[in-house]
Amino acid sequence: MTPTPAKRKSRLNSGARLPLLPPTILTWTRNPTPFPGSPTSPAPCWSHSLPRYNVDSRTNISKPNPPPPQTRLDLLRPRTCPPCPPLLLLPRFPACASYSLLLFLLDYCWDPQKDFLGQAFLALGEVIGGQGSRVERPLTGVPGKKCGTILLTAEELSNCRDIATMQLCANKLDKKDFFGKSDPFLVFYRSNEDGTFTICHKTEVVKNTLNPVWQPFSIPVRVLCNGDYDRTVKIDVYDWDRDGSHDFIGEFTTSYRELSKAQNQFTVYEVLNPRKKCKKKKYVNSGTVTLLSFSVDSEFTFVDYIKGGTQLNFTVAIDFTASNGNPLQPTSLHYMSPYQLSAYAMALKAVGEIIQDYDSDKLFPAYGFGAKLPPEGRISHQFPLNNNDEDPNCVGIEGVLESYFQSLRTVQLYGPTYFAPVINLVARAAAKISDGSQYYVLLIITDGVISDMTQTKEAIVSASSLPMSIIIVGVGPAMFEAMEELDGDDVRVSSRGRYAERDIVQFVPFRDYVDRSGNQVLSMARLAKDVLAEIPEQLLSYMRTRDIQPRPPPPANPRPTPAPEHP
Repeated sequence: MTPTPAKRKSRLNSGARLPLLPPTILTWTRNPTPFPGSPTSPAPCWSHSLPRYNVDSRTNISKPNPPPPQTRLDLLRPRTCPPCPPLLLLPRFPACASYSLLLFLLDYCWDPQKDFLGQAFLALGEVIGGQGSRVERPLTGVPGKKCGTILLTAEELSNCRDIATMQLCANKLDKKDFFGKSDPFLVFYRSNEDGTFTICHKTEVVKNTLNPVWQPFSIPVRVLCNGDYDRTVKIDVYDWDRDGSHDFIGEFTTSYRELSKAQNQFTVYEVLNPRKKCKKKKYVNSGTVTLLSFSVDSEFTFVDYIKGGTQLNFTVAIDFTASNGNPLQPTSLHYMSPYQLSAYAMALKAVGEIIQDYDSDKLFPAYGFGAKLPPEGRISHQFPLNNNDEDPNCVGIEGVLESYFQSLRTVQLYGPTYFAPVINLVARAAAKISDGSQYYVLLIITDGVISDMTQTKEAIVSASSLPMSIIIVGVGPAMFEAMEELDGDDVRVSSRGRYAERDIVQFVPFRDYVDRSGNQVLSMARLAKDVLAEIPEQLLSYMRTRDIQPRPPPPANPRPTPAPEHP
């Protein structure tokens, strides 16, 4: 029987006795290695059939690449019994490549051989994309022993995306102007952990009145109180002066929770001036401020649509033009080295391994362009990599890579570089479904100057009204001015006087993300983060323009069907 150690104070709840469960460490890492982790989208999780010990409970997440395993970052709250799971702060999309969850039983003397409980490998996208955003996985890693299972549920903290709208007025404020009354305005401050305050909002100035009524305004809850409903919110009342030396009228404090009560009733605050209160015995206040109205609305997020069933359909288009060089030569951008991936393969793997977790069937159409096809030598700009015109789908990213390598052995690299055919091909598929249930992402990997700029612009402008995004990754040393023009961050893409309805193109040059030390994993992680950063907002922009709201998440089974174990 495991001895019970002496009681200790937890840094999470000083002096409080925590639930009696083993002190478990939950470690998320990009690679299936014991320790490196990367914490920040909340995912509650709990486990079944784990051994119980009469010791204090703590749940920790390791910091990224900690030197010793003892360096850890505490979670927001201690580990408790199901169904009250701990929150894991995990990366938001797109920084959510494959992570491994490792559980350890920790005693005062940490012994990895004795205290290892089991492990499960999965990606954050698998949890969010699961039915009801729930995934169950068996724990493995201890030979000849059943380690139990772990159940994970992904949930985005709603208070991080709530928008508060309020309106205030004041009555009988102090007169500050010699020739008039006052020109009052309000300044909102959010309290910080160290007791200081940070300005988070200023109202407009209402001229020459002691009874101002300010216009309604909206502010994100995370800006007002960082999601902490009981955090102090300080509000100062000033009299505006032209020279910037605004006169202080008074102040009052409140909280988000107190403000929210105004949804049912008016709330009146006394405006107090501490200096006047100290000097004048009969001082009452410097006026009052009344909260006339308060409402809260939630903005729909990328996660809302994914949880509601929206699928990301991923399509790949790879440049097979001769400017890439002979694939058999090490100087070629397509060179198939036995020791490392080519730039094309790295870009495909980096982006695809994240996107695939948001696609339920894991079937990806993959095309090449700019090559001569055997046997007649026909030039094609949208040939299926798997050589199947009827079904261009490849199974998983590994299937895409396999078909890509096979095509390099059979086709002749030629030219020119045309984007429009493959863009129009995906656009035709996207045009068939406009209800928000499907969203298409086209990844184009290319090395050079585009040859059909006019037609490509026309295709992008037409596709901008469809549920579709285009990612262009430029590989090699070429200059990519034309690609920057297609990106449309500064100037919206236009064709024949018609502008794109929204920005749907994201271009990045792969060379900007190559790690100088030659670390391909780090290079791919950097690329994936920036390449996929705009996809959520592009999806949301389409949904907003079409007034499409996310569907309710499907009801989750109490015990969802376990997915097959990863090898």
